[in-house]
Amino acid sequence: MRLRRYYNSARNMDSNPLDAYGPLLLMFIAAMGISGAILVLSVLVGRHRPSRAKDQPYECGIRPTGDAREPFSVQFYLVALVFILFDIEAIFLYPWALVYRELRLFGFVEMLLYIIILLAGYIYLWKKGALDWNH
Repeated sequence: MRLRRYYNSARNMDSNPLDAYGPLLLMFIAAMGISGAILVLSVLVGRHRPSRAKDQPYECGIRPTGDAREPFSVQFYLVALVFILFDIEAIFLYPWALVYRELRLFGFVEMLLYIIILLAGYIYLWKKGALDWNH
């Protein structure tokens, strides 16, 4: 069974480009106008009384302690790498599964190479201890 492809009629292609992109342009102009107006109003209406308390960094109502340039553990970056690997894998597996029958052996070999590369990333993270959540 072949997948159906949906196309718009060619009659719509002969129209003026402003007909197609006009609403988008209008929305862009409206967004820029509203955001500019809000910025100008906040400068005109807002109170400008700088103080020492206002110049301090705000951290959810808690007084800041320590230095903001404190180094983070590498574990945080490894967890981010795990997230990216899972995210990218899911993004590419869904479209591949939809057209698997059309790709045949080529699609299978390409996805096999892709999974081998992902497996290398998982093995790297495993050896570095990113998957060990006990410590």
